[in-house]
Amino acid sequence: MQRVCFLLKVRTERIEEYRARHQPVWAGMRSALTASGRQNYSLFLREDGLLVGYLETPDFEKARAAMDATGVNARWQHDMAEFFEALDGQAPDAAVRPLTEIFHLA
Repeated sequence: MQRVCFLLKVRTERIEEYRARHQPVWAGMRSALTASGRQNYSLFLREDGLLVGYLETPDFEKARAAMDATGVNARWQHDMAEFFEALDGQAPDAAVRPLTEIFHLA
């Protein structure tokens, strides 16, 4: 099982609306995430807009490809794109890159 962590940056003026959009996440999106093989998926949001995502999956690239093939993901990504800004000089759509795990206490 792969553990995947990533960072994004939510525009500070949109943080409250971003939180509200996740209460609740669309049922179809939740189903697609599960069907793609994602488990234990969490998002953590710091007050300055730093977003930390964590998930577990047997194969992250397969999970990503499965989500990319869904219409619900395309609609969700379109609706959410306006909330993100560049992080570390990377365009918002290019920032979803897994971080390298350096320690895990099992």
